[in-house]
Amino acid sequence: MRAEGTTPGGLTLLGEAACRYQAGEVWPEDLPMIAAEALAAGLDTPTLCELAGRPRHDDARDLRDAFEQALSESGIRLPGRGRARRHALRRAAARLLDGDVTAADLATGDWAETAAETAAEQSFVALLPPCACCIAYTLGLDQTAWEVRLRAAALALTSSPPTAPGC
Repeated sequence: MRAEGTTPGGLTLLGEAACRYQAGEVWPEDLPMIAAEALAAGLDTPTLCELAGRPRHDDARDLRDAFEQALSESGIRLPGRGRARRHALRRAAARLLDGDVTAADLATGDWAETAAETAAEQSFVALLPPCACCIAYTLGLDQTAWEVRLRAAALALTSSPPTAPGC
């Protein structure tokens, strides 16, 4: 069910934000601007308007509640955290290939917790050390070879078809 007066652009923007929100890539203080962008894209619900007018540093719980209510009013369901993280993994691989992040930037402790299901996802996650300090410890002098292998795994992941619809 679509909210009255919606456009695919506004729904797409808000749907992608919902996925990034579930993946932990969106902070509560970003939610009012996301709401404003969805309004500018043509999506219009009462709570979305309210959220767009809230200050960035409003109570985080209130911002999250309003965002989730705006999603509901727009007919958008929050994806499961696992699915959202899998999409985040795909976005991270694309950002690496686009040069928006370095291989070292992807070395964080939380990728290992992603429930990688496909071979391409598993290959990419397996190459990500749990933290930046572990790069030197686990890779030693072979960091260049690791970066080449990580880029190849990123290309395989971004080239593979998504296993689930979403952001």
